Amino acid sequence: MGRPPPLLPLCASVSLLGGLTFGYELAVISGALLPLQLDFGLSCLEQEFLVGSLLLGALLASLVGGFLIDCYGRKQAILGSNLVLLAGSLTLGLAGSLTWLVLGRSVVGFAISLSSMACCIYVSELVGPRQRGVLVSLYEAGITVGILLSYALNYALADTPWGWRHMFGWATAPALLQSLSLLFLPAGADETTAHKDLIPLQGGEAPKLGLGRPRYSFLDLFRARDNMRGRTTVGLGLVLFQQLTGQPNVLCYASTIFGSVGFHGGSSAVLASVGLGAVKVAATLTAMGLVDRAGRRALLLAGCAFMALSVSGIGLVSFAVPMDSGPSCLAVPNATGQTGLPGDSGLLRDSSLPPMPRNNEDQREPILSTVKKTKPHPRSGDPSAPPQPALSSALPGPPLPTQGHALLRWTALLCLMVFVSAFSFGFGPVTWLVLSEIYPVEIRGRAFAFCNSFNWAANLFISLSFLDLIGTIGLSWTFLLYGLTAVLGLGFIYLFVPETKGQSLAEIDQQFQKRRFAPSFGHRQNSTGIQYSRIEVSAAS
Repeated sequence: MGRPPPLLPLCASVSLLGGLTFGYELAVISGALLPLQLDFGLSCLEQEFLVGSLLLGALLASLVGGFLIDCYGRKQAILGSNLVLLAGSLTLGLAGSLTWLVLGRSVVGFAISLSSMACCIYVSELVGPRQRGVLVSLYEAGITVGILLSYALNYALADTPWGWRHMFGWATAPALLQSLSLLFLPAGADETTAHKDLIPLQGGEAPKLGLGRPRYSFLDLFRARDNMRGRTTVGLGLVLFQQLTGQPNVLCYASTIFGSVGFHGGSSAVLASVGLGAVKVAATLTAMGLVDRAGRRALLLAGCAFMALSVSGIGLVSFAVPMDSGPSCLAVPNATGQTGLPGDSGLLRDSSLPPMPRNNEDQREPILSTVKKTKPHPRSGDPSAPPQPALSSALPGPPLPTQGHALLRWTALLCLMVFVSAFSFGFGPVTWLVLSEIYPVEIRGRAFAFCNSFNWAANLFISLSFLDLIGTIGLSWTFLLYGLTAVLGLGFIYLFVPETKGQSLAEIDQQFQKRRFAPSFGHRQNSTGIQYSRIEVSAAS
């Protein structure tokens, strides 16, 4: 009787392995791109196209994946995405030209985007309120672990002939293990035949679904019916502020900041990738421990506040201490023959490890900023271009190695660590947890996918505008602008995002139906301050 339900570890494995696959596929290109460039003679434009091809598939999945999830079910969508991933990985492993590489990466992008949406929804519906926050957040932890695993395999296979084929192929291992776990789990909470299986996970309260369940069309997301417009505002606000705070672009200066405090060359690459990766893992694990105790709102508010302070701190420091212009595909090759790669920094010309991709999370945004950094832009590190005044707001040349400058550089490093940690226990895991909770089950897949498409679109906008923004207002003011955006995001969360911890999905739905969308929504709200009556969805509803 005291043993945990046997299905609970299976749900945890589905979430963790899904995130691990997502993170691995996002980061593996950083180590595979150099041997691909050597084997196929890729130009800068071709590298951009290859790296960005994953985005094409991911965007397509975010547009059509919601309908697949709602029509065929969450479990079938995950299994189907794993089959698509297997096909994409096989295409990459056997590719003999750039065309097949781009096709394989596009297929893989579609698969991981569809799987990411279906996994979060599937797990949130299967488990009860006390486990939902931990298990859905486990997906985010899996992403970071997958990124670190890709670094390790990239490093181990760097000198192996055709090692990039093995790099792409290993992504199928966690996907196959996830499919195996799914075979022992029910199809989903929306099927009456699965109710018996869900009782252990839901703590004895299986949902009762009647024949008269409400039906929603896609346009209902923008209507006042059941406060769907308010739910969509909350979902879109979270994903937009997650991106508009500039997290992927701030991370592209990670190696530069590490190098500025004395960690040059290979050691800077190791710290920028493994060091920040370890920080993200620790912060995500902290979020997992607190999300069902402190609550979703508390983590979002704390994370956004620390992001605002830390990114503003980096901006203020860069007024006094100029930084490198950042990554560029047109970097001058070093003695080892390594050229600047997407994600590479001017301080990493002789790096022995793949540079850290712009990762967030999401979940869901690293590759986009990488695409922009490879653009042959005269302001992004072209050695023939004049010095970029915007990147050294106060000093025209390299600063003298004074004690004051050393202190400022260490301050910038500390701010970077705080920024990465704040994102990883706030926006990183909690955004997708809230999205999987706030919509009715009948439209949850389409609503989640709709918000996810804005996540990718906002990432694309932030990435494409980054260099132009720096050229217009300077690096320091760009980071300060991100800080101001984080402050606005803090206000949005405080006013509009409700607390959902400790509530069943039916209670959360009831909470949204009873409250109209207003500026006071979520104000001083907690799960104990509102009285709920246990509801049963039946034909009368």
